[in-house]
Amino acid sequence: MAHLIKIGNSQGIRIPKPLIQQAHLEGKELDIQVVNQGILVTPSKKPREGWREAIEISLASKGPEKTDTEWLDAALTADNDLEW
Repeated sequence: MAHLIKIGNSQGIRIPKPLIQQAHLEGKELDIQVVNQGILVTPSKKPREGWREAIEISLASKGPEKTDTEWLDAALTADNDLEW
């Protein structure tokens, strides 16, 4: 069970450590929303968080992506020139 506590002129929520661990919230920035007469607390998700590091690791292990120069140098054509 969580408890409200006074923090200066505001109030805070004291959440038991087992709940924080179970929800994987420890040390994370949190989003708080009011829903159905209650409060929903979730870890804050930032768009593309961690992508840069993942790409750098991938490039370091596999090298840069190879490009298909045949397609890059191809002449542009109209759709009606294509045979289906």
